[in-house]
Amino acid sequence: MLKQILRAASLLTLFAVIGGGLVVFSFEITHEQIKANERAALVRILNTLIPPEHYDNDLLKDSVEMQNEALLGTNEPVTIYRARKEGRPIAAVLTPEAPDGYNGRIRLLVGIDYQGNLMGVRVLSHQETPGLGDKIEVRRSDWIFGFNGRSLSNPKKGGWKVKRDGGIFDQFTGATITPRAVIKALHKTLLFYQQYQNEVFAKK
Repeated sequence: MLKQILRAASLLTLFAVIGGGLVVFSFEITHEQIKANERAALVRILNTLIPPEHYDNDLLKDSVEMQNEALLGTNEPVTIYRARKEGRPIAAVLTPEAPDGYNGRIRLLVGIDYQGNLMGVRVLSHQETPGLGDKIEVRRSDWIFGFNGRSLSNPKKGGWKVKRDGGIFDQFTGATITPRAVIKALHKTLLFYQQYQNEVFAKK
């Protein structure tokens, strides 16, 4: 009887070890695949802001983190991806936040060419009201494309507002706070780039 109990216990232990090993193995494979998928998705988004023919380096490896809560909207370090062609700086993609969205923070992806012109903007995450504030998303409207080619001098400082506030950018019907927050965040990001351009590309 004792031998049978010991044999059963040994088998259960063996099955537990094998099962645990399979779970760990499956997790490792799945985890790596998820990370690979996330990297691929990020590269696709980056390439919508900086066409791949414009650079020849690895954007994900050529990145730095910088911190400036006043201009980048968060007290956390912000990742900056740097595009280069034959070693020459071409553009940077920053990940600032608009801290004052209607329902909270709006995380952005902002492409700026070396001369300081916006190459494109995408929204990474937000909690804005569906049907109103979510028009900042590409799949909801083309509003975000209106920033392409803009810079600190186009428009001048007074123009970096919604039309209701005397600026040049459209607001959304029933939702002015959301576009107002994004516009302010983009203007501050351009100011950051202007002030720290050399550091952005020199920082290791």
